[in-house]
Amino acid sequence: MPVKTWTDILEQPTAVDQLRSAYRTDRLPHGLIFAGPVGVGKATTAAFLSQLFLCEKPNADEPCGKCESCRSFIAGGHPDYHVITKELIRYHDKTGKSKGIDLSIHVIRPEVVERAAKKSSMGRGKVFIIEQADLMNAAAQNSLLKTLEEPAGRTLIILLTDQIGQMLPTIRRRCQAIRFGQLAESTVVRELKSHGIAPVLAQRAAHISSGSLGIALRWIEDGVIESVGQLLEQLDQVFAGRPAEALPDWFKSAAEAYAEKQLKRDELSSKDQANREGLSLFLRLAADHVRAKLRAETDPDRLDRSCQLIDAIARAEEYLDANVNVALIFQQLAVALEHAGSV
Repeated sequence: MPVKTWTDILEQPTAVDQLRSAYRTDRLPHGLIFAGPVGVGKATTAAFLSQLFLCEKPNADEPCGKCESCRSFIAGGHPDYHVITKELIRYHDKTGKSKGIDLSIHVIRPEVVERAAKKSSMGRGKVFIIEQADLMNAAAQNSLLKTLEEPAGRTLIILLTDQIGQMLPTIRRRCQAIRFGQLAESTVVRELKSHGIAPVLAQRAAHISSGSLGIALRWIEDGVIESVGQLLEQLDQVFAGRPAEALPDWFKSAAEAYAEKQLKRDELSSKDQANREGLSLFLRLAADHVRAKLRAETDPDRLDRSCQLIDAIARAEEYLDANVNVALIFQQLAVALEHAGSV
């Protein structure tokens, strides 16, 4: 839900103080980079700042919530507020076949550069929020440089990213970076409960999502938390000396189920890409669990078995990053896990 005041933004005091101070002193930059983990409030803060920026009668450093601009913003139809996503390529790709894997110049140029050069509709300026800004390719980032440096009229551009290192130095120099941190696990649990999530599920989701409320909510909706419970049970069986022969099939079915959820959200998304994202997610969660076991383990046989598991998972992740065929990755994983289970 949208926040109504700065104090509603969860556990980001440094970011909030920086933004409030910049607004109060009329030193808000044309370009901002909100950098930090996924799901910790970057998009929420960007939306609130956008409403304030466009408000006709702000109360000090908060939007009034009553002017025509605020009413349009709250209703979701403000003509000067633009959220840019990689999926917008489908509106600009004449073939209609694009899967929107990255943010290309064919999105940034018409959606940001060209719109930023025009007059605002309501007279208070224009705001552009670029989600997953690190997915902009080099051409897209370069096309944005002049607009960031010398925007036409009163303009605010906010780049959201969890990988600021992927942004070109020329982009970073033209923007002020605002850092966002992880939320406390207790905060995520509290917020999940406020959404009607059962306490046990909320606790597990908060722990696995590593301080990200957004990820926790998404994973609950997608059934990921339940799947992770099954995964950890199977891994614990391998630690206990049982064969790992069922794990490759589990990874395969879990990744496919994850992909199906993503395709239901967006039928035009890439099935192969969604499958890879699911496999990457479960491999990472498996590796985290094995590493935690390693830190607490003293039995030599279990230590050796844990190391073999880590090697098998790491190799699968490397193949995934190298864009190896998913079917071949599962074959490799089956062989490696069979060896790990026989140690």
